[in-house]
Amino acid sequence: MHIDENLIRALPKAEVHVHLEGSLELADLLELAKAAGAPLPGPAATLFDVSTHDNPGAFENGTGGGASNGIGVTGLSGFLQFLDWEGSLVRSREQLARIAYRFAARQSASGVRYTDAIINPTHWAPWASDVAGLFDALASGLDEAEADGLATVNLCYSLLRTQSAEAGVRAATWLTENRPARVIALSIDGDERSAGRTGIRFAEAFDIAARGGLRRTVHAGESSGPEGVWDAIRLLHADRIDHGVRAIEDPELVDYLAEHEIPLGICPRSNLTLGIYPDLESHPLAELQRRGVIVTVNTDDPAPLGTRLENEWALVAGAYDWGLPELVTLAKASVAASFAPDDLQRSMLTAIDDAAVSLAPAFR
Repeated sequence: MHIDENLIRALPKAEVHVHLEGSLELADLLELAKAAGAPLPGPAATLFDVSTHDNPGAFENGTGGGASNGIGVTGLSGFLQFLDWEGSLVRSREQLARIAYRFAARQSASGVRYTDAIINPTHWAPWASDVAGLFDALASGLDEAEADGLATVNLCYSLLRTQSAEAGVRAATWLTENRPARVIALSIDGDERSAGRTGIRFAEAFDIAARGGLRRTVHAGESSGPEGVWDAIRLLHADRIDHGVRAIEDPELVDYLAEHEIPLGICPRSNLTLGIYPDLESHPLAELQRRGVIVTVNTDDPAPLGTRLENEWALVAGAYDWGLPELVTLAKASVAASFAPDDLQRSMLTAIDDAAVSLAPAFR
């Protein structure tokens, strides 16, 4: 079934797995590089196709599956280095605020009313000694966006898997003691394959976050397999799992996720691009949902992947022959999985029901 993406945009929704670093579009990067006087790592027209850069050593390719949907990096490690390059271009508070504002605007254009956006300070080298300033500037842009009627966006402070336990504790302590504006969760991301199992390393940091009232969301169950998801639950007290798709390989884990209502922030196109699954027919999203797991569909890194949230929803709707009832279920799941305030969640659920009534004739 092909569903008009305009109809998907008209359905209110949340997004719970999207990286702010992965939202910088081509025009943004060209402007930032010009302002910084920094050379591009390759031709401007193919900047997201990292494998075609003039300098083949500019970014190290990883060992994942071949990329076919936007980024030309053959694995996650090279892509993470690309994000480091992006962040190195951002030098001023005004640039940070504009990045945040434009992110909220793009989310709104996709029908997103609320977003938990992930930001990993390790990608923003110019702000290494002023993380407080980094988050304050982003919050100012998000405040302005919300005041202008755009989507509400809150932030998940993400650790990198290769950081030390001490760095994690410092970050969690700083977050709980200072509670920077719009930061609502502690997260962890990075390359599971190269870093190995890191749950024990960051357990103390996530304990501090939990005691301090921060929510917890963990990248797991992508390259790591089910054991990464179990670590996220048992050691890191995860409220939500980012990716989590390989939980399907452990029936006990699937039952646990369903019973305890731990949502998954799934990014189908990203999984295909990095070779986790060869196609949507073999992707476990629909089976996880059928078995009672709360699943959401998200963009991960939309700019280099060349996608928007309505594209992702249309992709899965077409693959699984979903119509309006299934999309309404997906929209409500996105709200339930989000860290949005209770009053906003209630208003969004009402808006979804209202939209479903108005959209019903278009689906007949």
